[in-house]
Amino acid sequence: MGDQVLIKLCSPTLAGIKTGNLFTIDCDDIELFNHEVRGFNIRLADKGLRMIPIKYWNGHVLIYLYRPSFLKRDFSDKEVCKVLKEKGYSYNNSDLCVAELSKHLRKDSKFPHEIGLFLGYPVKDVVGFMNDSRKGVQYTGFWKVYADKDSALATFDRYKRVTEIYSMAHENGASLEQLTVAG
Repeated sequence: MGDQVLIKLCSPTLAGIKTGNLFTIDCDDIELFNHEVRGFNIRLADKGLRMIPIKYWNGHVLIYLYRPSFLKRDFSDKEVCKVLKEKGYSYNNSDLCVAELSKHLRKDSKFPHEIGLFLGYPVKDVVGFMNDSRKGVQYTGFWKVYADKDSALATFDRYKRVTEIYSMAHENGASLEQLTVAG
C-alpha cells in the first residue's frame, strides 16, 4: 500500500477535516501488510493518526484510518452515545468502540450502519440511514444526507478540494508526512 493510495482515499482525514476513512485493498500477505501498517503508524503517530486493519477476508483487508482524538470528541456527543449504546458499544471508551466495531464486522455478514459515526458523519444522517436507508434522503454524496443538506454539500466540496490539492502536491514531490496535518 503506497502513500498515493492513502492520499487518494484519505486526504480529508490526513488534512484534519474528517474523523476517519474506511477503505479496502487487496492483501496477499497478511504478515507483510501488518508490517506496513506498523510502519505507517510509526511514521504518522506524532500527527495524531492511527491505522487499523479491522477485517481480513479472501485476499482483502478493510482498513480504518482515523484520528483517535477526533473520534473521542465525536463520541462525547450525547446523541452519538445514545446510538452506540443502543448498538451495544462501550460508548464511554472510543478505543474500545473501535475494537467492538472490528468484532461486529468479523462476526456479522451485514455491514453495521453505525459505522458512519466512526467516520465523522453527522449523527442525524447516520440515524436516518439506520431507520430507513431509502426514506427521506435529501442527497447522496460521501454519505446519504437526511438532515442538513447545505452543510453536507459544503463538506463534500471541502473533501473533494482537499483530495485534489493533496494529490497534486504529492505528484509535485510533497511527502505524506508533509501533507499530514498534526492534530
